[in-house]
Amino acid sequence: MNLRYVSTAVFLLMGCSDTPEVIFASTGVPGETSGVKSDEGTWGTSEGTAWTDARLRERLSQFNVTSVDPGNVLPMADPQVILGQMLFFEKALSGNGDISCATCHHPSLGTSDGLALPIGVGGNGLGPQRELGDERGFIPRNSPDIWNRGSELWQTMFWDGRVHGKPGYFGSPAGLKLPEGLETVLSVQAMFPVTSAEEMRGHHGENEIADMETLPEVWAALTERILSYEGYPSLFRSAYPDVEPEDYGFQHIANAIAAFEVAAFTKLDSPFDRYVAGDDHALNAQEKRGAELFFGKASCGNCHNGPLLTDQGNHVLAAPQLGPGKGDDAPYDMGRFLETGDDMDRYAFRTPPLRNVELTAPYTHSGAYRTLSDVIRHHLDPSGMIESYVAEDHVQGGAADTLLSDEVFLHECTSRVSPLVAPEEPISEQEIEDLVAFLLSLTDPSAYDMSDLVPGALISGLEVDRARPARDEPVEHM
Repeated sequence: MNLRYVSTAVFLLMGCSDTPEVIFASTGVPGETSGVKSDEGTWGTSEGTAWTDARLRERLSQFNVTSVDPGNVLPMADPQVILGQMLFFEKALSGNGDISCATCHHPSLGTSDGLALPIGVGGNGLGPQRELGDERGFIPRNSPDIWNRGSELWQTMFWDGRVHGKPGYFGSPAGLKLPEGLETVLSVQAMFPVTSAEEMRGHHGENEIADMETLPEVWAALTERILSYEGYPSLFRSAYPDVEPEDYGFQHIANAIAAFEVAAFTKLDSPFDRYVAGDDHALNAQEKRGAELFFGKASCGNCHNGPLLTDQGNHVLAAPQLGPGKGDDAPYDMGRFLETGDDMDRYAFRTPPLRNVELTAPYTHSGAYRTLSDVIRHHLDPSGMIESYVAEDHVQGGAADTLLSDEVFLHECTSRVSPLVAPEEPISEQEIEDLVAFLLSLTDPSAYDMSDLVPGALISGLEVDRARPARDEPVEHM
């Protein structure tokens, strides 16, 4: 149920009167009453509402929260977008032909996969029902959303920011081997999942792609494979009319995938976006209370700020550690430290954006929490939540068995928690509900059903991940 449209009658005893005053919370529909009493003022009168809106808008200004410039969003009928759509779902881009970008970033799962930790090559199924293949392991980090990545404000990609860019420069694990012609930092990101043994490439001995020694070899072989399928060369010619066929490279595949992602997943018509644009009626009373908390005493805005609601910085939140870990320190995941070697970056991960966040559970870099209320509670008390964390209460499937709970990890991780996440004062259960209501207001209604984005068939003839995955239980927020 969409909680934004449930009117609630709140009965308050005013002073010593025996007669309760009935105040109706706004449904968010212009013309309907708004009137829940806050600690700082009455929401039930036009004067009180105007005062509260002025105060909230001042806070949004303090945190530089403005409307998002979506960037270059091509129409879905653009030839580059059409090519990118086919490639986004194309399993021939994986070494074994068994997984695509869409498997972990499916339109029916909020551009993620509904799992705490992704299941890559060799997996079976889609969404929360996806299972590990024989002798396979989980991918170390939660599958991030890909909403609104066309904005030129984006400077980093991945949980550890290992892909980053600014005009005229891209930084990535490929270094100088990154090909020329990549258009955006999102295009650069699209170069790398196909090179990961766990995500898409496969392991040595499984296929010819997996046996290649260098990144350029992998990219060249995948490009050749895609162009070998009848139907793709004509799509490439339409998408890149000024490029000679012999010059096609994986950068053209990456640019097309990025163009599709921007065209398909730019969703900026949420109630909150309409409020930021000037519509005072776009948010109801509870959502406004939640926004005031978010950008006030709950301290969320310290990191979730700016037009994208992320500072794109890396902070230690001490989220429970699930999965195999990453790098030489496995089973630990040191986060940003693995890229910088800076001791201050141990266990630090990038602040995620929040639009359409209700659709992207589970949350945190390890997918440790499946409800918004629990991830809020973790932000309010990281040490208490990680020390009392029981994986089976929050995580479905085998990922719960991978919880890292040794005392060394708990002490080192919690001792590094960023002071930015500490609330200014205690937050009540009612206030947590208000924060959840605000987060729900960040959803663009058109994001609920994007099944029309799934193609009927793949040019390669491989199976397309088209079915809407059924969750084991309704999505929870509290």
